[in-house]
Amino acid sequence: MKKTALLTAALLTLGSLATAYADTLADIKSSGTMTVGIDPTFPPYEYTDDKGEITGYSVAIMQSFAKDLGVKLEFQKTAFSGILPGLISGSFNAEGSSLNVTAERAKKVLFTVPYSKTVNGVLVRAEDAKTFSSKTLNAESLSGLRGAVKTASVPEQLLKSFNSELKKTGKKPITIISVDSLDQTVSTLMTKRADFVYDDISVLAPIVSKYTGKVAQVGEVGPSQWMAWATRKEDGSLNKAISDHILAMQKDGQLTQLQQQYLGTTFTVPASDFIPKE
Repeated sequence: MKKTALLTAALLTLGSLATAYADTLADIKSSGTMTVGIDPTFPPYEYTDDKGEITGYSVAIMQSFAKDLGVKLEFQKTAFSGILPGLISGSFNAEGSSLNVTAERAKKVLFTVPYSKTVNGVLVRAEDAKTFSSKTLNAESLSGLRGAVKTASVPEQLLKSFNSELKKTGKKPITIISVDSLDQTVSTLMTKRADFVYDDISVLAPIVSKYTGKVAQVGEVGPSQWMAWATRKEDGSLNKAISDHILAMQKDGQLTQLQQQYLGTTFTVPASDFIPKE
């Protein structure tokens, strides 16, 4: 009897959770507020401006979606490493931090259609730029160096994959220094605790402009990837609504305008077949 009661209680709990997430879109419309977990330390995608307001390319898209839905957008600041755990546990309705679309993440969450794409570059101190200018950048050219990346980011995972390659060829691994924010990666570089920063080239470009003569981007390493948001697996209706809005913005030219404004380039995002195979 006791085992039966415990099993029943467990099933009821799971049922309650499923019901809670069954129609998040309807809940958002009903409450009039959409809560979004975000780590605003990733310019030009999502960052905090001089007025203390969260802004950026992806933020503008999310604001457009909320406006079209007729609801208030409420951001909940969260460390990047806590974005997916917070989403999955139900700490917020959706997440608003730009995620590289990977097969591994796709096992845990449901990706919206992409709104950007990324390729990662190497940022070094200006006095070290000549050392890299004559090299074709790859895992081997970074062997034995110290690289700063954001914790739980795709750049961090890529450096780990580079180390696997280096190990097979008997080369020295990259020492990976994982920190919480972009500012911390740059600080680690400038204080010479790291030899390079590894991140998206559109993220590194403003850093180069901000620290003219002090840092330089010396090349690109690794594959390009699509960037998107994620919803919980069970939030198919919310996912479709966001995806449809992104594609509608692309069709009417709004997405292109935002790309030019924030990224300085334009591209067409796919409606399907954008999740890589393992």
